[in-house]
Amino acid sequence: MENSIQSVPQNWYLLLSTFMFCIGVMGVLLRRNAIIILMCIELMLNAVNLLLVSYSSYAGNAEGQVFVFFIMVVAAAEVAVGLALLVSIYRNVASTDIDILNRMKW
Repeated sequence: MENSIQSVPQNWYLLLSTFMFCIGVMGVLLRRNAIIILMCIELMLNAVNLLLVSYSSYAGNAEGQVFVFFIMVVAAAEVAVGLALLVSIYRNVASTDIDILNRMKW
């Protein structure tokens, strides 16, 4: 009995993961909105998760899926802390633009 994830060649998962990661990197480097930057970081983490799950399934073990679980826990904590910081910054500056944050220097 063949796994459904193994019916798709491994190169396709690598290509999709690379494409998703590149979109995330471009979003982090080019955008100035802090919320969009956080979303692009999440996209990069999901690209790594996709690659780990596909390699884990291809190898026939569950080690990659355990790593994905820990990455998802860290990503959830990152979102909680990041959004709390953004709410605090927005209350002080009334903007989510990261270029305006120079006002917060002493």
